[in-house]
Amino acid sequence: MNKKDLAKEVNRRRTFAIISHPDAGKTTITEQLLLFGGAIRQAGTVKAKKSGKFAKSDWMEIEKQRGISVTSSVMQFEYDDKRINILDTPGHEDFSEDTYRTLMAVDAAVMVVDSAKGIEEQTKKLFKVCRMRGIPIFTFMNKLDRDGREPLELIEELEEVLEIDAYPLNWPIGSGKNLKGLYDLYHNRIELFRPEEMNSGERFIHLNDEGEIEGEHELKNESLYDQVLEEALLLKEAGNEFSEEAISRGKLTPVFFGSALTNFGVQTFLETFLQFAPEPSTQETKEDKIIQPTDEEFSGFIFKIQANMDPNHRDRIAFLRICSGKFEKGIDVTLSRSNKKMRLSNSTQFLAESREAVTDAVAGDIIGLYDTGNFQIGDTIYSGKTDVTFKDLPQFTPELFVRVEAKNVMKQKSFHKGINQLVQEGAIQLYKSYHTETYIIGAVGQLQFEVFQHRMNNEYNSEVVMTSIGSRIARWVDPKQLDENMGSSRNMLVRDRFDNPLFLFENQFAMRWFSDKYPEVELTALL
Repeated sequence: MNKKDLAKEVNRRRTFAIISHPDAGKTTITEQLLLFGGAIRQAGTVKAKKSGKFAKSDWMEIEKQRGISVTSSVMQFEYDDKRINILDTPGHEDFSEDTYRTLMAVDAAVMVVDSAKGIEEQTKKLFKVCRMRGIPIFTFMNKLDRDGREPLELIEELEEVLEIDAYPLNWPIGSGKNLKGLYDLYHNRIELFRPEEMNSGERFIHLNDEGEIEGEHELKNESLYDQVLEEALLLKEAGNEFSEEAISRGKLTPVFFGSALTNFGVQTFLETFLQFAPEPSTQETKEDKIIQPTDEEFSGFIFKIQANMDPNHRDRIAFLRICSGKFEKGIDVTLSRSNKKMRLSNSTQFLAESREAVTDAVAGDIIGLYDTGNFQIGDTIYSGKTDVTFKDLPQFTPELFVRVEAKNVMKQKSFHKGINQLVQEGAIQLYKSYHTETYIIGAVGQLQFEVFQHRMNNEYNSEVVMTSIGSRIARWVDPKQLDENMGSSRNMLVRDRFDNPLFLFENQFAMRWFSDKYPEVELTALL
């Protein structure tokens, strides 16, 4: 592929994550987007548990039982001459770490907000990560088919709580039972909720230069029509200025209203989003070198590892964000961490449960590499002679800890295999007591322990016994400053999986007491 063709292919890519609070409708909107791309024929709904149909992007058994997205799925499809990579992130608060890493692999984020509830706690956390990276954010106010809050109130809250300017590209005409449609300010048209009832089945009513319906139309008899004209005028006169440059820097969020469940407003959102969503961005290396997506040499980083995606084959997939060049089957690469040379002959692209072998992909694409244990989260791989190492992916300091052991001592082999694989996935963090081989696992939230226990049992046939040691404050220390007598019942001395020493403090008081007693010892946290 010559440089011109490579640039053309890269510029067709749009890679984004969908983020939201649990239950805001994230998985539903993902499915509707897949429907438009022709990637699935029927959208399942997470809620339809009695019918046995589940959302196509939730593949893990525990997700099907609980109706939540626990791990980030990756889905790819073509639409409007664009190649789209969607990453459907965990909505559950306990999985912020997996979501965080996923947000390092995308060029934009779509934030789904429940229009009845507004901005919720988890949305704030995820939004902060997006803002830290400066990535463009697009907002979809969902569940318009139910009675919700006033749209102006939602926009004000969005701007105040998230400290971002908002620009509504459409505006609801009613909500819930009174939902008539959307006043599309960007396309100067009205999109009807039930076109078969008042517009001979035509979805759109095109407006004149004044933004009004020409001639006779039954919608003009509705008081909601006059109300939306007033509100549209207010938005035009008093609202923020539209700026593509502000969108690209993550300073202005375009806002869309709609209902994912009834598939209303989703296609308009997708088409408009693709106009403003950025092409694959540049990436920075540890040496502060900028890697352009159109550079001919191939490079990428592993942001996620997932074992046992296919229960029929005990497989392990490393998810790779391609940062530059073109991937081809059988390409020779170097793993920068170990300088190990390898050939990438077995790779896959995803549509949730179904996968296809990938023969070629370019910068912006997300591909899966079948992994036999070579990769770790954060690894860089590259072709060519020049060493490339991308910046480290952030890790969270766990707050909850449990001791863990195999229920059946005869199954130590599967116990160790399961723990090691789940640790490499980044699902949990593993520690060992300093002088014994007691295993301690740490997590950001309680649900991670439940998923760990479930997967150890179901995927590795290893029942585990977990004993809580509660909430602790983990702080790493320099081995040169360490005296093993510093450990006590209030500050447990352990090692992480790289053999680095750290203390698990009982509480803030215990940590302050330690710092007063050993002022020369520097205590450090992850994020």
